[in-house]
Amino acid sequence: MSSSKTRSIAFRLIAAVLAVELVSAVLVIFLSWGYERHAHFRAFDVMLHGRADTVLGAVQDAEDQADNVMLDRADLHLPPDDVYEVYDERGQLLGRSPNWQGSGEGYAAQEHNGIVRSMVNGRHYRLMRLHGSRIVDPGEPGGGTLRQVTVLYGAPTELVWHAIRRAVEFYAAGSLLLLLVTGPLIAWLLHRGLLPLRQLAALASKVSIDAWEFSPPESARATPELAPLTHAIESVLQRLERAFVQQRTFVSDAAHELKTAVAVVKSSLQLLGLRPRTAAEYEAGLERCLSDTARLEELVAKMLTLARVESGVTPAGTEMTCDMAACAYAAVSELQTVAALRRVRVLVTAPEVARVPMASDDCLLVLSNLLLNALQHSPPESEVQLRLHEQGDAVELAVEDHGDGIDPAVQPRVFDRFYRGDPSRARSTGGAGLGLAICKAVVERAGGAIGLTSETGKGTTVKVRLPRG
Repeated sequence: MSSSKTRSIAFRLIAAVLAVELVSAVLVIFLSWGYERHAHFRAFDVMLHGRADTVLGAVQDAEDQADNVMLDRADLHLPPDDVYEVYDERGQLLGRSPNWQGSGEGYAAQEHNGIVRSMVNGRHYRLMRLHGSRIVDPGEPGGGTLRQVTVLYGAPTELVWHAIRRAVEFYAAGSLLLLLVTGPLIAWLLHRGLLPLRQLAALASKVSIDAWEFSPPESARATPELAPLTHAIESVLQRLERAFVQQRTFVSDAAHELKTAVAVVKSSLQLLGLRPRTAAEYEAGLERCLSDTARLEELVAKMLTLARVESGVTPAGTEMTCDMAACAYAAVSELQTVAALRRVRVLVTAPEVARVPMASDDCLLVLSNLLLNALQHSPPESEVQLRLHEQGDAVELAVEDHGDGIDPAVQPRVFDRFYRGDPSRARSTGGAGLGLAICKAVVERAGGAIGLTSETGKGTTVKVRLPRG
């Protein structure tokens, strides 16, 4: 049960969102640490500069003959942990804080103001180097004597780092609290958002071989991400339903046709065995049985051909392009004897080459079935026209006869298997109602289309359109 949850879409989406939130929280913590460190130390440096200015302001005239300066600590009120040193321009120490034993001479000798880090009494300090000047006896001629002074002032950084940690801890706690609050909310929202998908799955699971009704919820149709899936499921189920219905119909019709053919053979044999007969009668009866068996064999062969075409299986090594013009002439040559017996002329109009994406055997099968169908339903001394031409990216075929035509009421079903609803297409012609069904299956498998137009008493035209190979 737990493994199925970990593989579910909801679990993965929740985990992904929470992972992104967690990464975002970590980034916020790192950014807050950098920002707080910069802000606190910048304020700390401003504070150091102000206190260094205070120390610089305590440098006074020494009241000696050399016009030296001195550090007057009487008015200095500084934090007890802070340290400082003051040097004159000759590098002589003017004074330092009581808690610092020195070591700042090297820092003081540098020319520019700046910040340095140092260890003072085993603690981390941040030192500010400040260069300034003092004028001794400014009331004398010449404006007095200018003396350069350097102040080193430092303060411990423990409190700064403590403030930084407090700020970062606040951001971390806020991010964690936000994660704990938004986690269940995200789970609930995703669970609610996936409700149309669960409804769609529940309805699809009710579909079975005996119940094909599928009405997807409107929420699934209205969801852009689920609309293509809904349409695909509907389309697949409709095709499956048609396939199952077609299969059941085919099995039923095939069983009926085979039963009828076997019953005819059986009745012929039973008729021969009712009483003693002459050799001539036995020979005639066997001829009838042989004829009925041949018809049964032809029916089985057509059923196998239709099953092969509809299965989509192509024998290995079969070339899936052919010259339809050559196949047309081959079909006419093959049925020339039938045309002669029925006294029907066959006229062929075709280009030199017309290649189509179809195996040559299948192409010949289509042309032979259409031409034989036209010959069987053409009156004597009439014509059957087979026209083949290229138009753009397609090859178009038309087989036209001048027979009795087909009733408009039954035209939509003439391509159905075992259908012989029109009297002109009845069993008297020897057909089993599979020829046009085989033609349709072969043409549609090649990406083409087949149809017919017919007018009662004037004839029928079957048209085939295939892409160029």
